[in-house]
Amino acid sequence: MILGLLFAISVVTYIDRVNISVTARQMMPALGLTDQQMGFVFSAFVIGYALFQIPGGWLGDRWGARIILTLALLWWSVFTAWTAMAPASPLAGWLGIMGALALARFLLGVGEAVALPNFNRVVTDWLPAGERGLGIGIAIGGIGVGAAITPPVTAWIMVNFGWQTAFYLSAVLGLGLAVIWWFIARNHPLDHPWVANRTANQNTGTATTTGQASSPAIPWAALRKTPTVWWLVLSYSCLGYVAYVYMSWFYLYLVNVRGFDILRGGVFASAPFLAILIFCPIGGWVTDRMAARHGLTAGRRQTGMAGMLLAGAAIGLGAWLDSPYLAIASLSLGAGWLYFSVGAYWSSTSDLSRTHAGSLSGLMNMGANIGGAISPTVTPWIAEQWGWPLSLGTAALIAIIGGLLWLWIDPEKGLAQEKS
Repeated sequence: MILGLLFAISVVTYIDRVNISVTARQMMPALGLTDQQMGFVFSAFVIGYALFQIPGGWLGDRWGARIILTLALLWWSVFTAWTAMAPASPLAGWLGIMGALALARFLLGVGEAVALPNFNRVVTDWLPAGERGLGIGIAIGGIGVGAAITPPVTAWIMVNFGWQTAFYLSAVLGLGLAVIWWFIARNHPLDHPWVANRTANQNTGTATTTGQASSPAIPWAALRKTPTVWWLVLSYSCLGYVAYVYMSWFYLYLVNVRGFDILRGGVFASAPFLAILIFCPIGGWVTDRMAARHGLTAGRRQTGMAGMLLAGAAIGLGAWLDSPYLAIASLSLGAGWLYFSVGAYWSSTSDLSRTHAGSLSGLMNMGANIGGAISPTVTPWIAEQWGWPLSLGTAALIAIIGGLLWLWIDPEKGLAQEKS
């Protein structure tokens, strides 16, 4: 049930994140924004999202995911709705339309930054070590549903009711889910009134003494002295760069470059995210099985590297295919393989330290979103200078580099000062 709620929150986070890439089709001409200006608005979200990953993870470690995720859902739902109002607000007079939109998206990113590190906090607290890859794969797999349904549904709403309505409806979803999460979720199994046997979770690794009670400080010295942490951050930055190509530009690529109309483009733009829905939990399951069979380091490394290398190969092929349908198939497979590796990344942070799983995964995801902040602006610039095949080919190369960096990732050793 807890994983199901995380899955649902994941769906909403990606509806709120991806809808602007579809509504941009009407927003840009209506508001007089260029591709580069819209790319800046896209990047503003990612900057806020990246900067608040570590604080968001630490808040979960300190206060627990129940209250932090509830407040985050309320926060980002407000700023999802504000995205529709910002161009006509007084802020637009002070900052300009682009500035007002960028601020709204930045603050949306601040709220959503809390989500994934706290997902990892919940998975670490509720699941045994041998199931955490699958657990985080299921939770993050909601990305696939949210991002898959967003292009066609948002395109239909936009055509029939205007682009602003898409943001208002997204905000209502988030507010409703905040209420559900607050009333059903708890920080630990032992805190939940529905858990019949309060001693059955001794082997889950959830720590019956809550991490929040000890108010753990972020172990900066240990992080600094642990090379695996920084290789994880660098490798996941590569994944983030590639992921944001799909979230920011894939729909517009299909419409503006491949020649699909608005509604058909929305349908086909969902294909990569359906692949994510399938591949993400499968990759989590595979990394758990590989870790059980070959050890933590080998199991995480083999899964993470395979996913990233295969993603690079599929994206590189799709970038140069002439047939739009074959290109969509190959690029969608690339997205699936990219997220096949996600379980290996996130479970590696829990392997390194259960106590600091939220902060550590926040640091790693900050790296992904530094890459993601670059991607929405650089992708159209490369395409304008040298064409879309080279722009997507660049993403493919970055995925391959991220895969090769797994050669230096060794989660089995733990943090430098946590050798117990």
